Amino acid sequence: MASSPASKRRRKDQSEEKAAEEAPRTGSSPVVVFAHGAGAPSTSEWMVRWKEMLDEALDAVEVVTFDYPYISGGKRKAPPRAEKLVDHHLGVVKDAVTKYPGHPLILVGKSMGSRVSCMVAGAECVNVSAVICLGYPLKGMNGAIRDETLLQLRTPTFFVQGSKDGLCPLDKLATTCKKMKCINELHVIDGGDHSFKIGKKYQESAGLSQGEAERRAVKAISEFVTKCI
Repeated sequence: MASSPASKRRRKDQSEEKAAEEAPRTGSSPVVVFAHGAGAPSTSEWMVRWKEMLDEALDAVEVVTFDYPYISGGKRKAPPRAEKLVDHHLGVVKDAVTKYPGHPLILVGKSMGSRVSCMVAGAECVNVSAVICLGYPLKGMNGAIRDETLLQLRTPTFFVQGSKDGLCPLDKLATTCKKMKCINELHVIDGGDHSFKIGKKYQESAGLSQGEAERRAVKAISEFVTKCI
């Protein structure tokens, strides 16, 4: 027996709703490519936690994490120079852009991953809306200030730094930020080390928990990204 007009309309409405649910989000929802630091892979507790926070705060269509070749498959080799990681990182970025065309691209990196993210942002083949540096390692192992990559950047850049981060003295970063050609902002996690960990005594004296300090940092990131996209 032929379907009634009402049942046909219901099927049409249901199929349209399903298509809308399955269709990729467009507009201002960014695709985020998040690179790990030198000593831990993308599956580390820190990376997983920050991935979840960034995903929610940025309303991302996806937060893409990956492992650099030297650390993939459970291998624990010493990391190569940051410059040697650019091609692999750029390949991941291109794949993400292909998967989500039309979405703003945000690059996020932890420590070494932030240095490589800044290098990738300078590639002419990708259009990066913003770079988020989580614990940028401005000072090298030999004590030299590594600001060359930052001074070449044209992409809006946001830094989250712990005030007790030995790899990025805040006075040196402030000097670098003034010399940078791009828009840049800094959020400081008071008492935080290179991974933003705050000592319990400092938390008690400041009346601020680890979780709240990190949530404030993520909120600041979100506000910066909103301005950039």
